[in-house]
Amino acid sequence: MKYYTDQFKVEHITEFKQQMLNWANRFNICCFLDNNYYKSPYHSFECVAAIADELAIDSSKQEISLIRLEQFFKENKNWLFGHISYDFKNYIFPFNSNQYDGIEAPVIALFKPKIFVRVVHDAVFISSNENNVNQIFNDILSIRLFDYSSQNFHQPIQVESRISKDEYCNIIKNLKQHIQQGDCYEINFCQEFYATNVELNPLQKFQQLNNISPNPFNTFYKLHDIYSIGASPERFLKKIGNKIISQPIKGTIKRDLSNSIQDELLKQQLRESEKEKSENVMIVDLVRNDLSKIAERNSVKVEELFGLYSFPQVYQMISTISAVVDYKINFIEVLKALFPMGSMTGAPKYKVMQLIEEYEKTKRGIYSGSIGYITPDNDFDFNVVIRTIVYNQTKKYLSYQVGSAITIKSNPEQEFEECLTKAQAIVDTLKK
Repeated sequence: MKYYTDQFKVEHITEFKQQMLNWANRFNICCFLDNNYYKSPYHSFECVAAIADELAIDSSKQEISLIRLEQFFKENKNWLFGHISYDFKNYIFPFNSNQYDGIEAPVIALFKPKIFVRVVHDAVFISSNENNVNQIFNDILSIRLFDYSSQNFHQPIQVESRISKDEYCNIIKNLKQHIQQGDCYEINFCQEFYATNVELNPLQKFQQLNNISPNPFNTFYKLHDIYSIGASPERFLKKIGNKIISQPIKGTIKRDLSNSIQDELLKQQLRESEKEKSENVMIVDLVRNDLSKIAERNSVKVEELFGLYSFPQVYQMISTISAVVDYKINFIEVLKALFPMGSMTGAPKYKVMQLIEEYEKTKRGIYSGSIGYITPDNDFDFNVVIRTIVYNQTKKYLSYQVGSAITIKSNPEQEFEECLTKAQAIVDTLKK
């Protein structure tokens, strides 16, 4: 697909980003990815918005196979945006997920944008498949913004838990028995909170969530009537040329923003926690092993181990693993080696995925899958879909899921509280 591209200078980037978002929401399919000014050597731009009229890949309407997808990616020379749900694993492994699914999103959906807008520092790049770039820029600038963040358009949304706290704690005890028996070392167990008959403004909820929890991989993603409204801090995979990077998160502690001294002590507590470090290193080893399947010999390395990063509600322990791969390796070949991401499964991956099928009550869907983009040069960047509200507007069904890593040292009550901590920004958003 040929694009006309031009560059523009913008004085007020934060305001322009909001205008981009409002502009993108006018279309039936859009993907807005916001870095929220986090500093990282691996971020390619501050934010991007892409729109389309139809999907190039839609597993809900097309028969999909790995062979067909590999051929598609070998032939593709376009930008692509979209998602891969957790249940894409069923294409790679012999699983058939039968849990309840209230959202019913496609397992994989990707679109070739007819227009996309990128913000890099204070420059704006607009690309369109028509010679109308200046008109698009003026259309975005003409959008009058409304501050949703302090407005109450709806009653607070009351969510229910798919499983009770007592049931959750019993499941954790059972999972610890599996660990004790040597079936696995660590398993990420997730639970769903949901609400029915919900009517809301997805754009409003994204702005509120983004204000409460501005993270480096926040997303507003719309597929007709299905919305993903996310505040993710985690990168799944990025490829730049022949280098591929994964940055799994394992290790979380709630911050105390009312007391700076106590907040710093909590950060130190996470840094010194043997339990959290053991969780992290297990996933680092898993990612190293997965990357070795596609990497050049002896090229897999841990660039950072147990990095401590500050986010609005929590401190997180993040490690960075990289490898050198063939320039021509396509996206599906990479997914076959690394999907689903180890931070959302546990180790060993195949066994814990079996246990997830047995013990979780809800199909994960988009949650713990990935949203991102692929370039014509075969580079890509995809997040991990966590801290995310998923909403089916037609069914009026709202869902968010949260999980934690279960090890032999896990305390069921504490794991439950960790889930609530991770979901706090979503809970605060739904109260507005």
